[in-house]
Amino acid sequence: MRLDDERESNNIDDIRGSGGGGGGRGRTPIRIGGIGGVLLVLGAMYFGVDPRIVLNLLDQGSGGAPAVVAQQQASSPSPTAPASDPQKQFISRVLASTEDVWTAYFQQMGKTYHDPRLVLFSGGVRSACGYAETSVGPFYCPADQKVYLDLTFFRELKDRLGAGGDFAQAYVVAHEIGHHVQNELGIMEQVNRSGAAAKGATGTSVRTELQADCFAGVWARRADDAKRILQTGDVEEGLNAAAAVGDDRLERQAQGYVVPDSFTHGTSAQRASWFRRGLSSGDVRQCDTFSASTL
Repeated sequence: MRLDDERESNNIDDIRGSGGGGGGRGRTPIRIGGIGGVLLVLGAMYFGVDPRIVLNLLDQGSGGAPAVVAQQQASSPSPTAPASDPQKQFISRVLASTEDVWTAYFQQMGKTYHDPRLVLFSGGVRSACGYAETSVGPFYCPADQKVYLDLTFFRELKDRLGAGGDFAQAYVVAHEIGHHVQNELGIMEQVNRSGAAAKGATGTSVRTELQADCFAGVWARRADDAKRILQTGDVEEGLNAAAAVGDDRLERQAQGYVVPDSFTHGTSAQRASWFRRGLSSGDVRQCDTFSASTL
């Protein structure tokens, strides 16, 4: 990605090394995984996969006990953020790009976009949605309108899930910002009030997450149109990050068959398709997963 000359966002709170915080209860955080309050390895919560499947896959690959590893990582001493931090700078520039794109787009729609804040943490963090450890992965909390991210997640994304590259990281951020866009547009409130079934291949959870994938694509298209930030291979990195852990692929790898009723984020093909739809159109109107008869 071509971001070296772009501005950095002023909306980052770096609390790494602060030791996180205590408990607290509030609204459920919106993760790419969105599965709720069980201990999860990093990849599961981000990609919306049944954690038992990912734990099984990691156990097969490492011969160890990944849940224990996740607990040990979360309880280890929190590192202090270095004075020079290229990865933080990169994330800050991605965040700034989302701010520019969505502010301009909302103005076109006659609306006002309120920038979210992005919190970098290590070990654990307290949000308005409650307390979360590193093991839950990146998440968006609607109650405080903040995205929470432990940068060590990207190492897990690359090494354990096979989805590396700078655009894969940008896609993670853009997806979580996509949830903020849903919040800004009132979509989350509508979903919460609808009373529709959340789980399953056509449930509101899958539709919510696929729409966030589409919104990530909209950002990428508009950012590239404005400043030509994408390079050869970037789109493929993003598609790989989405498709590598689709519900169907991980279930088939883990148990040899697929259970659509357990889906929370959609199949590999669906995630790639909705991201590509946003990328191709640059139009949020093309991201209406809730009216789509076929996902």
